[in-house]
Amino acid sequence: MPHAPQTESAGHPVRVPAPADVEVIGLIPLLAPYFRKGLVEGAMPEPLLGTMKAHHLTPRHGAVLPQLLAGELTVGELARRLRVSLPTASELVGALNRAGIVERDEDPANRRRVLVSLSPDYRPAIERFIATRSEPLLRALDTLSPRDRAGFVAGLAAWTREILA
Repeated sequence: MPHAPQTESAGHPVRVPAPADVEVIGLIPLLAPYFRKGLVEGAMPEPLLGTMKAHHLTPRHGAVLPQLLAGELTVGELARRLRVSLPTASELVGALNRAGIVERDEDPANRRRVLVSLSPDYRPAIERFIATRSEPLLRALDTLSPRDRAGFVAGLAAWTREILA
């Protein structure tokens, strides 16, 4: 059953959730404690925490780090993965590089491209932090069938697109 538009907000109709939507909407506040600053900082090991604070780095900067766990990426690839503009990705990488958390190197195959990787000095702390923070999500994903997992990922991606639009 379609939702009835109520008013407009930022060019989109605002609508009252249908009864079937209430269950999902009700789960969102239950996730809020997981994202609270104190809980995140409490799980972040030194020297990463001290460096993040000293350089005034935010969760937005932190979002770059898991992207680099598997290896180096270009700034353009980071922008696509984070769903941000190229200048924004470049600014995030620049701040992380000045803090010493990531390294930027010229791509030997194409000198116009810059490759970004985790600094070896911070990699162990970043790996430990991401492993600790992702454990509840990974346990939840383990309970899902491949089809349900794909649906979960598709739903999160759609929600992310709407939030960032």
